[in-house]
Amino acid sequence: MELSENEVPANKPTFDLRTPQSASSALPIEEVEQLLNGRTRDIRLKGKLLRHFQERSWSRTAKIIRSWMIWVIFIDLITLGLNAILLPKAVAVSMLAPACILPPAALVTAFFWRKPGATKRQVTILVAGMFFILLSVALVGVNAGGEFYERHLNIMLFVAISAIIIFAIPLVTTAIIAAMALGLYLFFQMRNPGVTVGSSEAATLFFAAGIMATVVSRRTMTILAQKAFLLELRDKSRVAELGAANARLELLARTDPLTGIANRRWMMELLNRLWNAGSETAGIALLMCDIDHFKALNDSLGHGEGDRCLVKVAGIIQSNLRGSHDHVARYGGEEFLVVLPGIAEEEAIEVAKQIRESVEIASLPNPASRVSPYVTVSIGVSHVESIQTATPEKLQSQADQALYHAKEAGRNRVAPYRSLL
Repeated sequence: MELSENEVPANKPTFDLRTPQSASSALPIEEVEQLLNGRTRDIRLKGKLLRHFQERSWSRTAKIIRSWMIWVIFIDLITLGLNAILLPKAVAVSMLAPACILPPAALVTAFFWRKPGATKRQVTILVAGMFFILLSVALVGVNAGGEFYERHLNIMLFVAISAIIIFAIPLVTTAIIAAMALGLYLFFQMRNPGVTVGSSEAATLFFAAGIMATVVSRRTMTILAQKAFLLELRDKSRVAELGAANARLELLARTDPLTGIANRRWMMELLNRLWNAGSETAGIALLMCDIDHFKALNDSLGHGEGDRCLVKVAGIIQSNLRGSHDHVARYGGEEFLVVLPGIAEEEAIEVAKQIRESVEIASLPNPASRVSPYVTVSIGVSHVESIQTATPEKLQSQADQALYHAKEAGRNRVAPYRSLL
């Protein structure tokens, strides 16, 4: 059961290096840095960054769109009611049919924006819904004629501008909505008997300038939102890197660099945690393992072979533990400390014997040893039935005394503390 030279003991103190923002860790952080280092106006999200931004902002955008649609329906119905009261009956009736286009168009749009779906489909539905909403507002004025004709065309442009400002949607979609509004305005104004063709074109150009300014403002707002998103990603990435670095430092502080298992500090902290757990950890054994004549091994074969011996013995001890609830640490030099929680004394002695036999069977060379030409270990075993009857320091002292007895008795053996009483 000899371990390979590069094998690392499996049961050693570990720390979860994952961070809460694991999703952002999969994003191209280098691209984030590159975008933030450039000019704000040049920010263009693509690929994973764009998809993640859309996923993050979808809920808020959908809520705004649904709310806007509901309010447009509410205002449309209120306006119809007021028109029926205040306007001549013939005018009010002429407005009724085109006004009825708006509610179903807005409801359908709000329905499809209830939950995330195919982006292209939802954008298409939004554009179609906006077209029928704008068409409805325009036709109300066209059918009523007179002063209502141009007034409702202006209202239509106001509706389009309000949507452009508050809808955080892609620039292309925003431009389409703006183009639809201007197209409808020009189309109906060209047929307005109350204005000349020149006046219609001039008014269209005037409103086009205003709508284009609105589109540019919307684009600026989107860029700023994307920059805030990138800054958040960068901050989270840096926090994650700092957390990972701290975790690695903590791991290094509690890990023996040679064998890869826990060090003495970690083991002392573990014992204190077990004692603080109270009666749940009743029945604890401590094994103090010492490599026999290790100094002679270093003197005869060199410190490199001595280091190799320590790594292999650590791995052998690991392989004889019962599971993840048992722990081993390099106590110092050639000594190892094993904690066996929730174990009977006889079983703890049996584990110690298995470790001793496994080390001997591994046949690691130690020609200068006075016990055997191979590496052997002596093990002292201490055990308490209840943590109320002892302290970690007392348990450790008893294991040390038992180890001393094993050495005095000839080494390469297991000595339980009870045999000294």
